[in-house]
Amino acid sequence: MTDPLLRFRDRFPILEHTSYLVSNSLGAMPRSVEDRLAEYAREWSTRGVRAWAERWWEMPVAVGNEIAPLIGAGPGEVAMVPTVSMAQAQVLSALDYSSPRDTIVMTALDFPSVRYVYDALATRLGARVVVVPGEDGIGVSEERLIDAIDERTRLVAISHVLFRSAYVMDVARIAARAREMGALVSLDAYHSVGVLPVDVQALGVDFLTGGVLKWLCGGPGGCFLWVRPEVSATVAPALTGWQAHRHPFAFEPEMEYADAAWRWLGGTPVIPALFAATEGPRILREAGIDAVRAKSIRQTTRLISLAEARGYPVSAPREPARRGGTVAFDVPHAREVARALLEREIIVDYRPGAGIRVAPHFYTSDAELDAAVQAIDDVLARDAWKRYTHDSTVVT
Repeated sequence: MTDPLLRFRDRFPILEHTSYLVSNSLGAMPRSVEDRLAEYAREWSTRGVRAWAERWWEMPVAVGNEIAPLIGAGPGEVAMVPTVSMAQAQVLSALDYSSPRDTIVMTALDFPSVRYVYDALATRLGARVVVVPGEDGIGVSEERLIDAIDERTRLVAISHVLFRSAYVMDVARIAARAREMGALVSLDAYHSVGVLPVDVQALGVDFLTGGVLKWLCGGPGGCFLWVRPEVSATVAPALTGWQAHRHPFAFEPEMEYADAAWRWLGGTPVIPALFAATEGPRILREAGIDAVRAKSIRQTTRLISLAEARGYPVSAPREPARRGGTVAFDVPHAREVARALLEREIIVDYRPGAGIRVAPHFYTSDAELDAAVQAIDDVLARDAWKRYTHDSTVVT
Protein backbone atom coordinates (compact mmCIF):
# COMPACT_ATOMS: atom_id res chain seq x y z
CA MET A 1 0.00 0.00 0.00
CA THR A 2 1.07 3.59 -0.56
CA ASP A 3 2.10 5.34 2.64
CA PRO A 4 2.24 9.12 2.09
CA LEU A 5 4.02 9.71 5.40
CA LEU A 6 7.09 7.86 4.18
CA ARG A 7 7.92 10.97 2.15
CA PHE A 8 9.40 12.36 5.37
CA ARG A 9 11.99 9.59 5.73
CA ASP A 10 14.76 11.46 3.97
CA ARG A 11 14.55 14.23 6.57
CA PHE A 12 15.94 11.87 9.23
CA PRO A 13 19.55 10.77 8.58
CA ILE A 14 19.54 7.81 10.99
CA LEU A 15 16.92 6.07 8.85
CA GLU A 16 19.50 5.66 6.09
CA HIS A 17 21.24 2.87 8.02
CA THR A 18 18.93 1.74 10.84
CA SER A 19 15.41 0.59 11.56
CA TYR A 20 14.65 3.21 14.17
CA LEU A 21 11.88 1.81 16.36
CA VAL A 22 12.50 3.69 19.60
CA SER A 23 10.80 7.08 19.15
CA ASN A 24 9.05 6.47 22.48
CA SER A 25 12.47 7.02 24.09
CA LEU A 26 14.32 9.40 21.74
CA GLY A 27 12.89 10.54 18.44
CA ALA A 28 15.05 10.46 15.33
CA MET A 29 16.94 13.71 14.71
CA PRO A 30 15.71 15.80 11.79
CA ARG A 31 18.48 16.58 9.32
CA SER A 32 17.86 20.31 9.73
CA VAL A 33 18.75 20.23 13.45
CA GLU A 34 22.42 20.26 12.50
CA ASP A 35 21.86 23.60 10.76
CA ARG A 36 19.99 24.99 13.76
CA LEU A 37 22.79 24.05 16.15
CA ALA A 38 25.34 25.55 13.77
CA GLU A 39 23.18 28.68 13.76
CA TYR A 40 23.38 28.79 17.57
CA ALA A 41 27.16 28.43 17.48
CA ARG A 42 27.44 31.12 14.82
CA GLU A 43 25.34 33.55 16.86
CA TRP A 44 27.37 32.91 19.98
CA SER A 45 30.67 33.27 18.14
CA THR A 46 29.73 36.44 16.23
CA ARG A 47 27.16 38.22 18.38
CA GLY A 48 28.29 37.20 21.85
CA VAL A 49 26.25 38.68 24.67
CA ARG A 50 24.21 40.73 22.17
CA ALA A 51 22.45 37.51 21.16
CA TRP A 52 20.38 37.67 24.34
CA ALA A 53 18.71 40.92 23.34
CA GLU A 54 18.48 39.95 19.69
CA ARG A 55 16.45 36.76 20.26
CA TRP A 56 17.81 34.33 22.85
CA TRP A 57 15.88 35.86 25.76
CA GLU A 58 12.57 35.43 23.93
CA MET A 59 13.19 31.84 22.82
CA PRO A 60 11.53 29.95 25.74
CA VAL A 61 8.18 31.47 24.74
CA ALA A 62 8.87 31.71 20.99
CA VAL A 63 9.65 27.98 20.85
CA GLY A 64 6.61 27.35 23.04
CA ASN A 65 4.57 28.90 20.26
CA GLU A 66 5.83 26.12 17.96
CA ILE A 67 4.40 23.55 20.39
CA ALA A 68 1.12 25.34 21.10
CA PRO A 69 -0.77 24.21 17.95
CA LEU A 70 0.04 20.58 18.77
CA ILE A 71 -1.75 20.80 22.12
CA GLY A 72 -4.59 23.19 21.29
CA ALA A 73 -3.01 26.11 23.15
CA GLY A 74 -2.82 29.74 22.14
CA PRO A 75 0.21 31.96 21.44
CA GLY A 76 2.13 33.00 24.53
CA GLU A 77 0.66 30.21 26.67
CA VAL A 78 3.46 27.62 26.54
CA ALA A 79 6.75 27.99 28.41
CA MET A 80 9.82 25.92 27.55
CA VAL A 81 11.60 24.44 30.56
CA PRO A 82 14.58 22.06 30.88
CA THR A 83 12.75 18.98 32.22
CA VAL A 84 9.25 17.73 32.95
CA SER A 85 10.34 16.87 36.48
CA MET A 86 11.13 20.57 36.97
CA ALA A 87 7.86 21.62 35.34
CA GLN A 88 5.86 19.32 37.61
CA ALA A 89 7.76 20.70 40.60
CA GLN A 90 6.80 24.22 39.51
CA VAL A 91 3.14 23.19 39.40
CA LEU A 92 3.43 21.63 42.83
CA SER A 93 5.07 24.74 44.26
CA ALA A 94 2.32 27.04 42.97
CA LEU A 95 -0.48 25.53 45.05
CA ASP A 96 -1.50 25.58 48.69
CA TYR A 97 -2.15 22.28 50.47
CA SER A 98 -3.66 23.47 53.72
CA SER A 99 -6.69 21.62 55.07
CA PRO A 100 -9.25 20.82 53.84
CA ARG A 101 -7.67 20.85 50.30
CA ASP A 102 -4.60 18.84 51.16
CA THR A 103 -4.64 15.84 48.81
CA ILE A 104 -2.92 14.98 45.53
CA VAL A 105 -4.20 11.98 43.56
CA MET A 106 -1.82 10.02 41.31
CA THR A 107 -1.50 6.50 39.93
CA ALA A 108 1.05 3.77 40.52
CA LEU A 109 1.78 3.60 36.78
CA ASP A 110 2.89 7.20 36.31
CA PHE A 111 6.46 7.77 35.16
CA PRO A 112 8.84 7.28 38.11
CA SER A 113 10.67 10.60 37.64
CA VAL A 114 7.41 12.47 38.20
CA ARG A 115 6.51 10.23 41.12
CA TYR A 116 9.86 11.05 42.75
CA VAL A 117 9.05 14.76 42.63
CA TYR A 118 5.64 14.30 44.22
CA ASP A 119 6.78 11.81 46.84
CA ALA A 120 9.60 14.10 47.97
CA LEU A 121 8.35 17.64 47.40
CA ALA A 122 4.60 17.38 47.81
CA THR A 123 4.87 15.89 51.27
CA ARG A 124 7.28 18.63 52.35
CA LEU A 125 4.70 21.16 51.19
CA GLY A 126 2.13 19.50 53.45
CA ALA A 127 0.25 17.50 50.86
CA ARG A 128 -1.16 14.03 51.31
CA VAL A 129 -0.42 11.89 48.25
CA VAL A 130 -2.96 9.19 47.33
CA VAL A 131 -1.70 6.65 44.79
CA VAL A 132 -4.27 4.61 42.88
CA PRO A 133 -2.81 1.17 42.04
CA GLY A 134 -2.69 -0.39 38.59
CA GLU A 135 -5.05 -3.20 37.75
CA ASP A 136 -3.17 -5.54 35.42
CA GLY A 137 0.16 -3.90 34.66
CA ILE A 138 -1.40 -2.29 31.60
CA GLY A 139 -4.00 0.18 32.82
CA VAL A 140 -5.55 1.84 35.83
CA SER A 141 -9.18 1.50 36.81
CA GLU A 142 -10.63 4.89 36.03
CA GLU A 143 -13.58 4.13 38.29
CA ARG A 144 -11.17 3.67 41.17
CA LEU A 145 -9.28 6.83 40.21
CA ILE A 146 -12.47 8.86 40.00
CA ASP A 147 -13.60 7.53 43.37
CA ALA A 148 -10.31 8.74 44.87
CA ILE A 149 -11.05 12.35 43.80
CA ASP A 150 -13.12 13.99 46.51
CA GLU A 151 -13.60 17.24 48.43
CA ARG A 152 -10.09 16.99 49.90
CA THR A 153 -8.41 16.80 46.49
CA ARG A 154 -6.36 19.82 45.51
CA LEU A 155 -4.60 18.34 42.47
CA VAL A 156 -4.97 15.29 40.23
CA ALA A 157 -1.57 14.54 38.66
CA ILE A 158 -1.79 11.81 36.02
CA SER A 159 -0.25 10.65 32.76
CA HIS A 160 -2.07 10.87 29.44
CA VAL A 161 -0.33 7.71 28.17
CA LEU A 162 1.16 5.28 30.67
CA PHE A 163 4.83 4.87 29.81
CA ARG A 164 5.20 1.13 30.33
CA SER A 165 2.13 -0.13 28.47
CA ALA A 166 1.11 2.85 26.27
CA TYR A 167 -2.36 2.76 27.83
CA VAL A 168 -4.31 5.95 27.02
CA MET A 169 -6.20 7.36 29.97
CA ASP A 170 -9.67 8.90 29.55
CA VAL A 171 -8.41 12.28 30.69
CA ALA A 172 -11.55 14.26 29.81
CA ARG A 173 -13.66 12.04 32.05
CA ILE A 174 -11.18 12.28 34.92
CA ALA A 175 -10.85 16.05 34.53
CA ALA A 176 -14.64 16.42 34.60
CA ARG A 177 -14.71 14.64 37.96
CA ALA A 178 -11.91 16.87 39.24
CA ARG A 179 -13.81 20.02 38.26
CA GLU A 180 -16.93 18.67 39.95
CA MET A 181 -14.93 18.26 43.16
CA GLY A 182 -13.17 21.63 42.83
CA ALA A 183 -9.73 20.15 42.08
CA LEU A 184 -7.16 21.02 39.42
CA VAL A 185 -5.59 18.58 36.95
CA SER A 186 -1.91 18.36 35.98
CA LEU A 187 -1.38 16.14 32.93
CA ASP A 188 1.94 14.55 31.98
CA ALA A 189 1.62 14.30 28.20
CA TYR A 190 5.21 13.35 27.43
CA HIS A 191 4.13 10.06 25.84
CA SER A 192 1.22 11.46 23.84
CA VAL A 193 2.09 14.79 22.21
CA GLY A 194 3.40 14.02 18.74
CA VAL A 195 1.80 10.61 18.28
CA LEU A 196 -1.87 11.25 19.05
CA PRO A 197 -4.06 14.36 18.99
CA VAL A 198 -3.94 16.43 22.18
CA ASP A 199 -6.23 19.37 22.91
CA VAL A 200 -6.00 20.98 26.33
CA GLN A 201 -9.42 22.59 25.90
CA ALA A 202 -11.20 19.36 25.03
CA LEU A 203 -9.38 17.46 27.77
CA GLY A 204 -10.27 20.07 30.37
CA VAL A 205 -6.93 20.02 32.18
CA ASP A 206 -5.35 22.95 34.03
CA PHE A 207 -1.66 22.14 33.56
CA LEU A 208 0.04 20.14 30.81
CA THR A 209 3.68 19.13 30.70
CA GLY A 210 5.57 17.34 27.97
CA GLY A 211 8.75 17.31 25.96
CA VAL A 212 10.11 17.21 22.44
CA LEU A 213 12.56 14.40 23.24
CA LYS A 214 10.38 11.52 22.09
CA TRP A 215 7.57 11.65 19.52
CA LEU A 216 8.28 15.29 18.62
CA CYS A 217 11.86 14.52 17.52
CA GLY A 218 13.29 17.62 19.18
CA GLY A 219 16.07 16.25 21.35
CA PRO A 220 16.81 16.48 25.08
CA GLY A 221 16.35 19.61 27.17
CA GLY A 222 13.25 20.88 25.34
CA CYS A 223 10.29 20.40 27.66
CA PHE A 224 7.16 22.50 27.90
CA LEU A 225 4.57 23.64 30.40
CA TRP A 226 1.11 24.95 29.57
CA VAL A 227 -1.10 26.50 32.26
CA ARG A 228 -4.74 27.36 31.70
CA PRO A 229 -4.80 31.18 31.47
CA GLU A 230 -7.48 31.52 34.15
CA VAL A 231 -5.34 29.47 36.53
CA SER A 232 -2.11 31.20 35.57
CA ALA A 233 -3.66 34.54 36.48
CA THR A 234 -4.29 33.39 40.05
CA VAL A 235 -1.27 31.27 41.03
CA ALA A 236 2.50 31.40 40.49
CA PRO A 237 5.30 28.94 41.23
CA ALA A 238 7.48 29.29 44.30
CA LEU A 239 10.11 27.36 42.35
CA THR A 240 11.06 30.20 40.05
CA GLY A 241 13.87 32.31 38.62
CA TRP A 242 14.74 35.67 37.20
CA GLN A 243 13.27 35.06 33.75
CA ALA A 244 9.84 34.90 35.37
CA HIS A 245 10.20 38.45 36.70
CA ARG A 246 8.20 41.22 35.08
CA HIS A 247 11.34 43.42 35.02
CA PRO A 248 14.22 40.92 35.07
CA PHE A 249 16.94 43.40 34.17
CA ALA A 250 15.95 45.76 36.94
CA PHE A 251 17.42 43.13 39.30
CA GLU A 252 14.88 43.93 41.97
CA PRO A 253 15.20 41.88 45.18
CA GLU A 254 11.47 41.11 45.35
CA MET A 255 9.71 38.92 42.81
CA GLU A 256 7.04 40.52 40.64
CA TYR A 257 5.73 37.78 38.37
CA ALA A 258 5.31 38.35 34.65
CA ASP A 259 2.12 37.35 32.86
CA ALA A 260 1.10 34.24 30.92
CA ALA A 261 3.85 31.76 30.03
CA TRP A 262 6.60 34.07 31.23
CA ARG A 263 5.69 33.63 34.89
CA TRP A 264 6.39 29.90 34.60
CA LEU A 265 9.97 30.27 33.43
CA GLY A 266 12.95 29.81 35.73
CA GLY A 267 16.56 30.87 35.55
CA THR A 268 18.72 31.34 32.47
CA PRO A 269 17.29 29.15 29.68
CA VAL A 270 19.11 26.29 27.94
CA ILE A 271 19.53 27.97 24.58
CA PRO A 272 21.17 25.14 22.54
CA ALA A 273 18.28 22.81 23.37
CA LEU A 274 15.80 25.43 22.20
CA PHE A 275 17.53 25.74 18.85
CA ALA A 276 17.28 21.96 18.41
CA ALA A 277 13.70 21.74 19.65
CA THR A 278 11.90 23.50 16.81
CA GLU A 279 12.51 21.29 13.78
CA GLY A 280 10.70 18.14 14.87
CA PRO A 281 7.45 19.84 15.88
CA ARG A 282 7.39 21.70 12.57
CA ILE A 283 7.66 18.42 10.66
CA LEU A 284 4.92 16.84 12.78
CA ARG A 285 2.63 19.77 12.07
CA GLU A 286 3.37 19.39 8.36
CA ALA A 287 2.66 15.65 8.47
CA GLY A 288 -0.61 16.20 10.31
CA ILE A 289 -1.23 14.65 13.69
CA ASP A 290 -4.43 12.91 12.59
CA ALA A 291 -2.54 11.10 9.83
CA VAL A 292 0.25 10.23 12.26
CA ARG A 293 -2.27 8.80 14.71
CA ALA A 294 -4.05 6.74 12.05
CA LYS A 295 -0.77 5.21 10.94
CA SER A 296 0.29 4.56 14.52
CA ILE A 297 -2.91 2.61 15.21
CA ARG A 298 -2.45 0.57 12.05
CA GLN A 299 1.19 -0.28 12.74
CA THR A 300 0.78 -1.06 16.43
CA THR A 301 -2.12 -3.36 15.49
CA ARG A 302 0.22 -5.08 13.05
CA LEU A 303 2.87 -5.51 15.75
CA ILE A 304 0.40 -7.03 18.19
CA SER A 305 -0.70 -9.52 15.54
CA LEU A 306 2.90 -10.49 14.78
CA ALA A 307 3.71 -10.96 18.47
CA GLU A 308 0.56 -12.91 19.30
CA ALA A 309 1.08 -15.20 16.32
CA ARG A 310 4.32 -16.25 18.01
CA GLY A 311 2.80 -16.60 21.46
CA TYR A 312 4.65 -13.63 23.00
CA PRO A 313 2.86 -11.96 25.93
CA VAL A 314 1.87 -8.44 24.84
CA SER A 315 1.71 -5.57 27.34
CA ALA A 316 -0.38 -3.19 25.27
CA PRO A 317 -4.09 -2.38 25.13
CA ARG A 318 -5.92 -4.20 22.36
CA GLU A 319 -8.49 -1.45 21.90
CA PRO A 320 -6.93 1.04 19.45
CA ALA A 321 -8.40 4.13 21.11
CA ARG A 322 -6.76 3.06 24.37
CA ARG A 323 -3.34 2.44 22.84
CA GLY A 324 -0.51 4.92 22.42
CA GLY A 325 2.37 4.50 20.01
CA THR A 326 4.27 1.65 21.66
CA VAL A 327 3.86 -2.12 21.76
CA ALA A 328 5.78 -4.10 24.37
CA PHE A 329 6.04 -7.87 24.13
CA ASP A 330 8.02 -10.14 26.36
CA VAL A 331 10.10 -12.65 24.43
CA PRO A 332 12.39 -15.16 26.15
CA HIS A 333 15.69 -13.54 27.20
CA ALA A 334 14.25 -10.17 26.21
CA ARG A 335 17.11 -7.99 27.46
CA GLU A 336 19.70 -10.04 25.58
CA VAL A 337 17.54 -10.20 22.47
CA ALA A 338 17.20 -6.42 22.52
CA ARG A 339 20.99 -6.10 22.64
CA ALA A 340 21.28 -8.44 19.67
CA LEU A 341 18.80 -6.31 17.71
CA LEU A 342 20.82 -3.19 18.42
CA GLU A 343 23.88 -4.88 16.94
CA ARG A 344 21.82 -5.49 13.79
CA GLU A 345 20.88 -1.79 13.57
CA ILE A 346 17.31 -2.51 14.67
CA ILE A 347 16.89 0.07 17.42
CA VAL A 348 14.45 -0.89 20.16
CA ASP A 349 14.52 -0.68 23.93
CA TYR A 350 13.88 -3.00 26.87
CA ARG A 351 12.02 -2.45 30.12
CA PRO A 352 11.85 -4.93 33.01
CA GLY A 353 8.35 -6.29 33.37
CA ALA A 354 7.40 -5.28 29.84
CA GLY A 355 10.05 -6.80 27.59
CA ILE A 356 11.05 -5.36 24.23
CA ARG A 357 9.31 -2.10 23.38
CA VAL A 358 8.80 -1.35 19.70
CA ALA A 359 7.69 2.15 18.76
CA PRO A 360 7.06 2.84 15.07
CA HIS A 361 6.53 6.45 14.07
CA PHE A 362 5.28 8.25 10.98
CA TYR A 363 8.60 7.61 9.21
CA THR A 364 8.52 3.82 9.80
CA SER A 365 7.72 1.37 7.00
CA ASP A 366 5.65 -1.77 7.49
CA ALA A 367 8.57 -3.80 6.13
CA GLU A 368 10.73 -2.62 9.03
CA LEU A 369 8.23 -3.99 11.53
CA ASP A 370 8.11 -7.36 9.82
CA ALA A 371 11.90 -7.48 9.63
CA ALA A 372 12.30 -6.61 13.32
CA VAL A 373 10.04 -9.46 14.46
CA GLN A 374 11.73 -11.85 12.04
CA ALA A 375 15.08 -10.79 13.50
CA ILE A 376 13.80 -11.72 16.96
CA ASP A 377 12.84 -15.14 15.58
CA ASP A 378 16.35 -15.55 14.17
CA VAL A 379 18.13 -14.45 17.37
CA LEU A 380 16.13 -16.96 19.40
CA ALA A 381 16.43 -19.78 16.86
CA ARG A 382 20.20 -19.40 16.64
CA ASP A 383 20.66 -18.79 20.39
CA ALA A 384 22.42 -15.59 19.34
CA TRP A 385 21.16 -13.93 22.51
CA LYS A 386 23.61 -15.97 24.61
CA ARG A 387 26.60 -13.81 23.73
CA TYR A 388 24.94 -10.92 25.57
CA THR A 389 24.22 -12.79 28.81
CA HIS A 390 27.04 -11.07 30.67
CA ASP A 391 26.78 -7.77 28.77
CA SER A 392 25.96 -5.03 31.27
CA THR A 393 25.14 -2.43 28.60
CA VAL A 394 21.89 -0.66 29.44
CA VAL A 395 19.28 -1.01 26.69
CA THR A 396 17.61 2.40 26.93
